[in-house]
Amino acid sequence: MMNRERVDISRRDFLIRTTTAGAGFSLGLYLPLSSAGVLAAGSGSSAVPEVNAWVVIEPDDTVIIRIARSEMGQGTLTGLAQLVAEELECDWSRVKTEYPTPGQNLARGRVWGSFATGGSQGIRGSHLYVRKGGAVAREMLIEAAAEAWDVPMEECRVAESVITHTPTGRTTSYGKVAAAAAELFPPEQVELKNPKDWRLIGQPVKRLDTVDKLTGKQVFGADLQMPGMLNAAIRACPTFGGRLKSFDQAKVRKMPGVRQVVRVGDDAVAVVAETWWQAKTALDALPIDWDRGPNAAVSTASIEQMLDEGLDSEDAFVGNRSGDAGKALRGAVKTVEATYRYPYQNHATMEPMNATARWTEDRCDVWCPTQNGEAALQAAAEAAGLPIGKCEVYKIHLGGGFGRRGAFHDFVQQAVLIAKQLPGTPVKLLWTREEDMQHGHYHPITKARLVGGLDEKGDLVGLHVRISGQSILASVNPGWMSNGVDMFTFQGLLPDGDHAISYTVPNLLVEHAMRNPPVPPGFWRGVNINQNAIYLESFIDELAHAAGKDPLAFRRRLMANHPKSLAVLNAVAEKAGWDKPAPAGVYRGLAVCKAFASHVAACAEVSVDDGGRLKIHRIVAATDPGYAVNPQQIEAQVEGSFVYGLSALLYGECTIRDGSVEQRNFNDYPSMLINEMPEVDVIVMPSGGFWGGIGEPTIAVAAPAVLNAIFAATGKRIRQCPLKNTDLRSA
Repeated sequence: MMNRERVDISRRDFLIRTTTAGAGFSLGLYLPLSSAGVLAAGSGSSAVPEVNAWVVIEPDDTVIIRIARSEMGQGTLTGLAQLVAEELECDWSRVKTEYPTPGQNLARGRVWGSFATGGSQGIRGSHLYVRKGGAVAREMLIEAAAEAWDVPMEECRVAESVITHTPTGRTTSYGKVAAAAAELFPPEQVELKNPKDWRLIGQPVKRLDTVDKLTGKQVFGADLQMPGMLNAAIRACPTFGGRLKSFDQAKVRKMPGVRQVVRVGDDAVAVVAETWWQAKTALDALPIDWDRGPNAAVSTASIEQMLDEGLDSEDAFVGNRSGDAGKALRGAVKTVEATYRYPYQNHATMEPMNATARWTEDRCDVWCPTQNGEAALQAAAEAAGLPIGKCEVYKIHLGGGFGRRGAFHDFVQQAVLIAKQLPGTPVKLLWTREEDMQHGHYHPITKARLVGGLDEKGDLVGLHVRISGQSILASVNPGWMSNGVDMFTFQGLLPDGDHAISYTVPNLLVEHAMRNPPVPPGFWRGVNINQNAIYLESFIDELAHAAGKDPLAFRRRLMANHPKSLAVLNAVAEKAGWDKPAPAGVYRGLAVCKAFASHVAACAEVSVDDGGRLKIHRIVAATDPGYAVNPQQIEAQVEGSFVYGLSALLYGECTIRDGSVEQRNFNDYPSMLINEMPEVDVIVMPSGGFWGGIGEPTIAVAAPAVLNAIFAATGKRIRQCPLKNTDLRSA
């Protein structure tokens, strides 16, 4: 008998309490018979009674597992299905997935929990209740078989969707008893497996969505086609805070395919046509008069002045304090000071923003790629002017998210506002790349001044970090702030928690001087850990150099109280051969941090030729996420995160001129090319006991590891990104 964790559950309502950031919710996995059954039309569910909200089993033993989180390439569908299937004890080869809808979730008391997918929360934020969902379904299936045989449940065992009565050897399958199981009340208690008994969790099973993507069967939002559908192209005022004054629709109304030219809110105009290209062509020809508003003179230079003032300000919010950093620095034998800068960046998802909407006076339906179905539903209802119960959102796989499709659903509201002007007609709105570049919610711009003090032994005795820059929460969700402090700003620098600093510094002060330019900030994959890791890890290297110490040894002395972070740092150093000479002309750099509860580290190997051309040869990366649901997916996530993080380091920068983003497309906002991608050696080293994130943490260590390696190669310390703006020839 496997060791299991016993979980008490009420017979009637099977309520599971959990929390999301800033809000709590209850999950009722028991469904009264009047509520059980198929999902609403459009969700793709089969007409088979559900065993419970998570599991539908068809007569041929096909298992449909419902996934509330969004799939955007990170493997959430497969990982969450593994969690449910582990407890369900089903045949993995017969597993499929489907999305429930946010409207159904609300109508059923949020039975599926949070629909938000961000902050690397897809698995770590829902592993417990989805495993319970699988365990409850398993017990109900066993009970149905036991009742049919008139035997005690205790005499039955399950494996691979087959239920066996041990004394007699009789067997039946899940598909044969599923309908009967759907009629039962859930058990009062379920037992979850001990991790040592997992047979599916921890295995590198193939992703469930790969075949559809390879064959072109997978539909993304930009691909969606519907009978009678029209297409819309949109243009909003390019100046932040600007408005639409007027447009001359008579100039384009007779162009091929054009059906309508419509105002969209206060700041945009759209052309609706039979095809998107017709709409876009007419929009390009449309005379538009903009009111540029109060921010028309804002520039990168003016924003830099604002940030510089914040670095010298007397007032700042404190995120981490221990000892007396000021006193320690004044008494230090040697002090080191440096100022770093990190620019605005766009999410630049491969699939631009889009949504398809159909509106009538009593109904609004939206089909869209979204990281948060419930937020999309709220946005749709507000734009539709209808109660939420008369609206629905159908999630589609995302062609990239990275945070852009999470908290921000301006594209959904625009689609609905356009559809309202063509009642009963489905309208697909698709942004151009240029629109996507100019109307993002950007990675916030910040600067940081760091001052460190060393004693006579070269040990760090004091550290003062002053960050000056934007607060995401002040713009997006002030309710999540704590007494005016945006704690997200301090990711990777906090005293404890999921984003704690990986070092023990006897005298430490970390501050944030909040300065909020009119450029809208947003959650950009990894969020503030990206720049904070650069600031801290590059400066730790500066301190090690000033102390005349090996960067690895210097870090180790500060990490005695952080064994898990030290373990991943040691792992990359050993795998990279830190204590051995690198190949001729190749130099190494280290970085380590804790982010989204995971401990991650990297060792980069680079060379810089006489012309200043950088070559990143290899990055060794280690991650301890506590539990590793699918090691193969983790490796792929780490590799993919380096593409994103290194692209930002090499090229990512949005500059502001006349209140607008200057970049327009991938020609002036490029991603790294395949020939620039280094070899990546991934070390997955789960230590158990906690659930950490995967998709975002390792982004943060790629850039500082490379920057530290560049210093080793050239003697030049790079303190601002992107590298395209810097001469890398040796100092």
